[in-house]
Amino acid sequence: GRVRCFFGPQSSSSSSPRKIPVMPPKKKEEVVAGSVDTDFQKTDSGASMTVPVQAGNVKKGSIVLLEGAPCKVESVSTSKTGEHGHAEGTIIGYDIFNNKRYEDACPTSHNMEEVDVTRDEYTLLNIEDDGHISLLDASGEEKTDLKLPEELDFDKKLSEGIQALFSSGESTTIVVQKGMGLEKVVDFREERD
Repeated sequence: GRVRCFFGPQSSSSSSPRKIPVMPPKKKEEVVAGSVDTDFQKTDSGASMTVPVQAGNVKKGSIVLLEGAPCKVESVSTSKTGEHGHAEGTIIGYDIFNNKRYEDACPTSHNMEEVDVTRDEYTLLNIEDDGHISLLDASGEEKTDLKLPEELDFDKKLSEGIQALFSSGESTTIVVQKGMGLEKVVDFREERD
């Protein structure tokens, strides 16, 4: 028979029950293994490199994701409880790799991501003309995939200090900061015996 649809109130003179049209199920498409052209590339989302932390528990000096960048928190301020019952926090931080300023405002009850950051020490073996460095870790493995930093004024001074100490013949320890799949030389010192 005929299907009738009613949108809105039914008139009291109509005694027939409300009927809703039923759509036939869609046909399933058959996919034969190997017939679909796919090109997947493995990427690291960074999720395993972070742990959740409530925004209200973030402290100065913590390293959290602000707009997707790992940032060292410079300041945290909290506003009083608003109309909807949530206090709002404003977090200001600087990217740990390029020193760019980021700011985020969110309810203090919401979760943020705290970044797992490590600092590893290496012995400097060599500095190439193009700035690539050869490093040796504590287990004797060589690392050759880093360059001396040169992005910021601070980086240039750091690189000059490393080159000067290394050129003087002193054994040099390099400190490499790692977080969110990124690495950067952040400090150095004369190697201790």
